[in-house]
Amino acid sequence: MTRQTVPVLEQPPLTLYGSNISYFTGKMENYFRIRGIPYHFKSMQFPRIERQLKQEVGVSQMPAVQLADGRWLTDTTKMIEWFESKFSDNALVPPDPHQAFVAHLIEDWADEWWWRPAMHYRWHYTEGARFASWHLASEVMESVGLPVWLKRRFICQRQRRGYTTGDGLTETNVPAVEASVRRLFSQLQNIFDNRPYLLGARPSLADIGLAGPFFRHFALDPVPLEILRQTAPAVLEWVARLWNTTPKDLQGDWLDTLPKDIKPLLHDIGVSYLPYLGANAEAVRSGRKRFDVQVGGVDFKNARYSRYRVWCLDQLRKRWLGLPDEAQKMTRDTLESVGAWSAMWQPEILPLLPDQEVGLPFRATTKMIGVY
Repeated sequence: MTRQTVPVLEQPPLTLYGSNISYFTGKMENYFRIRGIPYHFKSMQFPRIERQLKQEVGVSQMPAVQLADGRWLTDTTKMIEWFESKFSDNALVPPDPHQAFVAHLIEDWADEWWWRPAMHYRWHYTEGARFASWHLASEVMESVGLPVWLKRRFICQRQRRGYTTGDGLTETNVPAVEASVRRLFSQLQNIFDNRPYLLGARPSLADIGLAGPFFRHFALDPVPLEILRQTAPAVLEWVARLWNTTPKDLQGDWLDTLPKDIKPLLHDIGVSYLPYLGANAEAVRSGRKRFDVQVGGVDFKNARYSRYRVWCLDQLRKRWLGLPDEAQKMTRDTLESVGAWSAMWQPEILPLLPDQEVGLPFRATTKMIGVY
């Protein structure tokens, strides 16, 4: 018997503020569509919305949600968690706690690790920068009374200075970063050649997380889109399938056990993402706003610090500690088998701010990275 959802769906549509080529706006839209949550989309208008967002949620970041009762929300991970608490089912997280942890881990990795490569493809290549700068100048800066060409130049310089060349990407490491993206495409091609979603015949939180880098970046921007067309058509099919998923599609079966083809993703998390989180935490502890780190065979120079990502690492640890004993052991064994366990616990003590992010999704303490 299908259990009914609570009255969240009976409320008037909420308002999602963002951009229709935005990484995290696309992630949130995929979630709302999958869950059947009615919403209106509105393009953020900069710079005038920045003051309002800082007043309402503490930081100016994209996207933001305004509920029908006037309350504002921020941070896609915690927004999804809050909305999920309003449903009587647990449709987006496998009932097996081991697989549930993996779903949360992949979502976090998708949010925080693939942001830099996604921004690289958009702003490094002329085709991507031309497309995105024109779109953003016309969409989120529509109300700014400047020529479009000048707004486009400002946007390109801002995005590169903040998120690509200004966040550890160099001429030297670009080939290795792009190779890691191609490897991800290949790994996901192997998975979606065999089943419709990451963990079975229904979408999970892991799929929604990966919608961030894919839906509005890798499968939209000209250069990575062509790579996907040529090398990973099943991934393109998954992107479209996820966007077309509705609540009725949440009835499919989960896989009985964690599939072996997920382990290459976990291996890359263990050799790249988790060591990066540890290096970032050490930088925050020592008061450095820039740091160098070599992870997964890639040298990043002058990467920006992130207090928020210290909190992300803490959240992963707390999630593992909250597992039942048997699931803790199974999860540790899995992570150890792919070289991802020890990195999750370095450094031992994390430099968190007092009560950091306890107000989410209604109030944020810090932004994703230390920029703007």
